[in-house]
Amino acid sequence: MWVLVEAVSMFRHRYVVEVPDQTKVEWALDTVTMEEAKEFSQEHVAQNIISHRIIKEKKALELCRKDNSYLASFSDDKLKEIFFTTIKD
Repeated sequence: MWVLVEAVSMFRHRYVVEVPDQTKVEWALDTVTMEEAKEFSQEHVAQNIISHRIIKEKKALELCRKDNSYLASFSDDKLKEIFFTTIKD
C-alpha cells in the first residue's frame, strides 16, 4: 500500500540591499519582492505536512510522470526506484 504525503518546506532567506538613504528603506523591500536581490543566505526552518492519503500505485505513477515530466518515458520500475520510498529503504 502507498501513501501520498504532501508537505511544504520553509526557508528563511536574507538579502542585503543598498538604498540611497533612510527615507528609501522600502526600496529594499521592493527589490526583494521583484526577485531582483542577490540572496545573502538561507536556512531551512521547517517542513510541515499539509495532507496525506492512500494512493493506488497506478495513480502514483501517473502523478509521478506528471510532476516529473522530463522522466515520463522511464519505466514504472525505474520511476519507483528513483521516487518511491519502500519499507526496505
